[in-house]
Amino acid sequence: MENCIFCKIANGEIPSERVYENDFLFAIKDLHPRAPKHLLLIPKVHVEKFADLDDENLAMELYRAIQEIVKEQEITDFKLQVNNGARAGQEVMHLHIHIMGY
Repeated sequence: MENCIFCKIANGEIPSERVYENDFLFAIKDLHPRAPKHLLLIPKVHVEKFADLDDENLAMELYRAIQEIVKEQEITDFKLQVNNGARAGQEVMHLHIHIMGY
């Protein structure tokens, strides 16, 4: 998507400090953290919201990445948050998972 900030970050148009990356996903620190460790896990391909995720392989990559990230970041207690649509609190219309670690 042309004006999607997460697509621009994925394409390297906007610099970011990535704490995790593979061929399909990357994770960055949230600019406005709501937990001691607040990361955003973002697919490199544009998927607008969770309800639009129809790629089983990408879904498995998200699952695997969460497991790897919490282990690498030494996060033992955490919650995951996915907002699906503007009325549910989604601010950037590109699927992302909040990993909030304590």
